[in-house]
Amino acid sequence: MDDKDVERILFVTAHPDDLDFGAGATIAQWTDAGIKVSYAICTNGDQGGSDLTVSRDEMRKTRQREQTNAGRVLGVSDIHFLNYHDGLLEPTIGLRKDIVRIIRKVRPQRLVVQSPERNYDRIFASHPDHLAAAEAAMQAVYPDCGNPFAFPDLLNDEGLEPWNVSEAWVMTNEFNDHYVDTTSTIDRKIGALREHVSQISDMDAMAERIREWGAINAKAVGLPEGRFAETYKVVATK
Repeated sequence: MDDKDVERILFVTAHPDDLDFGAGATIAQWTDAGIKVSYAICTNGDQGGSDLTVSRDEMRKTRQREQTNAGRVLGVSDIHFLNYHDGLLEPTIGLRKDIVRIIRKVRPQRLVVQSPERNYDRIFASHPDHLAAAEAAMQAVYPDCGNPFAFPDLLNDEGLEPWNVSEAWVMTNEFNDHYVDTTSTIDRKIGALREHVSQISDMDAMAERIREWGAINAKAVGLPEGRFAETYKVVATK
């Protein structure tokens, strides 16, 4: 599906900052092109950080504030926090329903998710919350969000009409078949990540790591030296 045919894109991720790490530079390109990008973030991030003097409720507030600020850097203001507890996410029927609700409200042509498959080469990408959020999101896309008989109260009580998402893009996985040249927007990605002060202790090291990852992706897809890329698996869902 070409970007020119896309008006709305929804990201579903586990934690605040996940989508900035996974796709921040791509998001900047989409919003610059006039596409409305929305976020659904499943957990409140309350297990984040390492300061034992910070209460978990304060961490929740901090992380939502940081994500709101990061979204502003990338041109995103429509952010839905589902407020599940960090570290305890499971692909339950309740989570599926919550994601279906957001899909029917946003009505995206494209959904972007984390990988539901464990990556043994990059285990940090396979946090259990990531796997759970991705699995629930893929189940919400098929078979639920376009089925009027799935969660009928969403239609009958909340007036949310069924909606079919045309495609899902999967981040951070081993089966990439699509890339976005992010050379022009990688600095915006780094700028968004700099808003996550509670999670990143060394901002300069983070920026260097992001550039390294982007260069590795670019080389893997055949781009010349000096370019950066973000990669995805594109799945037809309609």
